[in-house]
Amino acid sequence: VQLQASGGGLVQAGGSLRLSCAASRSIFGLGDIRWYRQAPGKQRELVASITRGGTTTYDGSVKGRFTISRDNAENTVYLQMNSLKPEDTAIYYCNTYMNYVTYWGKGTQVTVSS
Repeated sequence: VQLQASGGGLVQAGGSLRLSCAASRSIFGLGDIRWYRQAPGKQRELVASITRGGTTTYDGSVKGRFTISRDNAENTVYLQMNSLKPEDTAIYYCNTYMNYVTYWGKGTQVTVSS
């Protein structure tokens, strides 16, 4: 399984971005799909996840601002990020698993200026 994250960029505080995670195969058969982020000098942290059935969970720092969704027909998971803050600056990665193997996509850089 290959995952390709895209949609990052530079945005001012308060702005929005939509990240995409495109899979090389049907996402219907995959496990939960997750977005992580890693800021400079910090550990990678889980931001949001979505199950096959569409159940979503969020880290408290993004709840109410970020929305994760999936489009099974497009084999893509999205992360809509609104009201961005400078502390959201990080490289964002998508992740999933299948048959006990974990897959990571290359990250996409999100930079929020104050």
